[in-house]
Amino acid sequence: MKLRARRAGLAATAILGVAALAGCSSATGSAADASGTLVELSDDQQVEIVFESYNLANVGTWSDAINQLLDEFMVEHPNISVVGQPSSSAGTAASVQQQLLAGAAPDIAQLTFNELDFAATTLGAQNLTALVGQEGLDAQFGGEYPYHERAAVLADWDDAAYGLPYVFSTPVLWTNAEAFAAAGLDAETVDLSTWEAVSEVAATITAATDAPSLSISCVITGGSWCMQGLFRSNGADVLSADRASIEFGSDAAIETVQTFTDMFESGILTNEDSTSQYEAFAQGKTAIHVNTSALQGAFMMGAEAGGWQLGARTLPAFDDQAVVPTNSGSFLAMFATDPAKQAAAWELMQWMTSERAYEIISTQIGYLPLRSSMTEEGGPLHEWVAQNPLVKPNLEQLDALEPWVSYPGDSYAQVDQVLATAIEESIYYGADPTATMREAADRAQGLIE
Repeated sequence: MKLRARRAGLAATAILGVAALAGCSSATGSAADASGTLVELSDDQQVEIVFESYNLANVGTWSDAINQLLDEFMVEHPNISVVGQPSSSAGTAASVQQQLLAGAAPDIAQLTFNELDFAATTLGAQNLTALVGQEGLDAQFGGEYPYHERAAVLADWDDAAYGLPYVFSTPVLWTNAEAFAAAGLDAETVDLSTWEAVSEVAATITAATDAPSLSISCVITGGSWCMQGLFRSNGADVLSADRASIEFGSDAAIETVQTFTDMFESGILTNEDSTSQYEAFAQGKTAIHVNTSALQGAFMMGAEAGGWQLGARTLPAFDDQAVVPTNSGSFLAMFATDPAKQAAAWELMQWMTSERAYEIISTQIGYLPLRSSMTEEGGPLHEWVAQNPLVKPNLEQLDALEPWVSYPGDSYAQVDQVLATAIEESIYYGADPTATMREAADRAQGLIE
């Protein structure tokens, strides 16, 4: 909790220096030439670029897949050397900011979508619409397997693209079939379509095990992307459409938090941090877990090692309201200012969002293929999806996806922390949800004004 706050504080104190640097480096305006201003590298021109990625910090499934793609890229582009640089997903923008101030920013960075406003307005991410041109962007998002229409625009800001949507997922309800069976339930057929139904099932399993059987990553620190989807699914927003007002103090938002407060008070919901939650589920200690589909690979390995069957469902609904999943994940932003490095960076950005990239990223990690038509009959991922039905809820939710909202201003991370603290205090520590959420909304409003 404190780490994010410290990084947000650093962002606030260093903002003037970064703004000055950004003013020199970021392309401007929406009146870009259709073909852009990007130069071309000659075949023998040697360039080294730095790619900062939080996936590289996750040893195992994540880093192995990304390193494989980087190695393949350098084989196909022998004149471009890529230095992979790991970072934390909780503060990649802060890492980039520090390096900008030191005069050595990465050429490309994998940023989470809550950092989009900050990246575009303050940090100096390149305006790709101006740099690459609309023709270049259309070619990148098109092709034999084009980007899903909801995915292609996720890194747009003020009518321009400030990055390429890269990897993301939707929140999935994961199940342990053996834990269900031990309580006399069939995980494949039991109703889990609403939160009320989930609560009833979890209560049955808890009664059989005398331990909480449900964990939800959305309601603890680090789960803000997922919690936004829960709010939206219950008719609440975190930010007004004009981006001027914090909305998570509304009656609908309070009611959403109260739903999970009731679950904890009834003894079915665990009180664990994010890492403990997914590790416990992977070890077969929890029957139901809500978390990103990007953990599919880790859960599959846990199920195989523990001898239990992993299942996946779409996010539950609040009564008869439509489910509105929000996306986790990231976009690739360019910070290179040297023309040759920009050209090399664009080549890598295209590669990391290519058909080949999503073959590796989706099958090895579990992220959504943003070129979703790859999963249709005749596509390179069609057979894989048929053999791996766990991915189907994630693909289904892509059609109803709404973007992870980034808060305005330089205190976006502090707003997230204020909200996460209010949710945790309401659900786990006896604070009154109405008073706590409204007070948090008031505090957050002051941070964005």
